[in-house]
Amino acid sequence: MRLDRLIQILLPHDEKFYTYFEESAQNLVTASKLLQQLRQCQPADHPKLIEQIHEYEHQGDSVTHKIYAELNATFVTPFDREDIHVLASSLDDVMDHIDGTASRFMLYKVPSCPDDMNTLMEILYNSVLELQQGISLLRDFRKAAQLQKILEKVNEYENQADRVFEHAIADLFENERDAIQIIKLKEIYVSLETATDACEDAANVMESLLIKHG
Repeated sequence: MRLDRLIQILLPHDEKFYTYFEESAQNLVTASKLLQQLRQCQPADHPKLIEQIHEYEHQGDSVTHKIYAELNATFVTPFDREDIHVLASSLDDVMDHIDGTASRFMLYKVPSCPDDMNTLMEILYNSVLELQQGISLLRDFRKAAQLQKILEKVNEYENQADRVFEHAIADLFENERDAIQIIKLKEIYVSLETATDACEDAANVMESLLIKHG
């Protein structure tokens, strides 16, 4: 066993990191749920929802900065500093893409969501829910099998998102005749698909933690 890992086990460490990660994950769940509501409400209601998503993005930034500050102030961390930094960054990336999707939705005046866009929003929400469950298990690596199943589920959602994205883009170029509309919708599709990629990135960090703590 590496000396730094042994020190992490034997010495008391700061529990704040777990709390911050759980707060970040909850922000993602709330923001992605609000994103889904964009497809169900009238365009006149979009600004209010998008402003709420912006607020959660700001909260997410604040939590990420708290994690970075805590890293600088803490001698013994619950797991490797690099993993803490990368996990915080990955969760922040998910939030940034959710916020970016919402902003484009209003800027481009999208009146309604195509079916594939609805599906991508649902996949993203489900992936974020799995991430939240996974984050909650970081406090106890004895539940490694349960965490591994969650991480595999995130990977499955990312694969689903890839397939839906490919179909959406193909359908867009095949059936949409307005070139400007193609550009608008394609950017939103890319933002949603990239958000699911960021979910998988966060899951990969947690999987590396499982290996190190196994």
